[in-house]
Amino acid sequence: MFDLTIWLYGLAAVTALLTLVWVVSVRKVDVSIIDAFWPLTFVLGYFVYRHFSATASGARHHLVLALLFVWALRLALHLFRRWNEPEDRRYRAMRERQGGRFWLKSLFTIFWVQALLSWFISLPLLAVALASSELGALDALGVALFVVGFVFEAVGDAQLVRVQKRADSKDRVLDSGLWRYTRHPNYFGEFCIWWGFGAFALASGAWWALAGPGLLSVLLFEVSGVALLESDIHERRPGYADYVRRTSAFFPRPPRAS
Repeated sequence: MFDLTIWLYGLAAVTALLTLVWVVSVRKVDVSIIDAFWPLTFVLGYFVYRHFSATASGARHHLVLALLFVWALRLALHLFRRWNEPEDRRYRAMRERQGGRFWLKSLFTIFWVQALLSWFISLPLLAVALASSELGALDALGVALFVVGFVFEAVGDAQLVRVQKRADSKDRVLDSGLWRYTRHPNYFGEFCIWWGFGAFALASGAWWALAGPGLLSVLLFEVSGVALLESDIHERRPGYADYVRRTSAFFPRPPRAS
């Protein structure tokens, strides 16, 4: 059963959080700090959904909360390590294009847009909070997808950080470990994790909640994920073209011969 009022409470909470983060970003002159708070918006949203739902109890609720917290904490800590680094080059490019009023425009074009995206993607969390039933096969599928996704995301991030610490990392193409099988193991991991939450939503009887992971998939494939990251990477890393020929863009598979 869908409840628009509770869903809107979630939007209000997430928007308020990211507005506060925007204030910090203006003082810091760095909008890329939003990345570290992105996973925390889902935890906040789920707590709001649970608070206002009369049925937010049972094994599935506790299971989803535990998995969500593990995912969000790991990703937030990973992204917070960049706190004192220069602003992400993609945000710097936006700042240069939009000029002196970027500090204000960023509230609407970055922070509130990401609040809306988080709110919509969180539909499976709303579905779980609004229903209560026994655990079943779809819940097992949700756990399996989450575990696969978490391993790909966490291990892929760790392998990337290790290479970035090397002196020759500027021109180096990471093509070992999980990166040998997919050019974006962290994005593939995110994909699996949210379709795992989608399986929990289906177990709660909410097919409509799959629109959340569906939107995330579009973002990862076509907008802010693979497409954006690879738009200019060939210019910065000369060996990347051969890596593209050998390696799957998203779904893992053995590499092709060069």
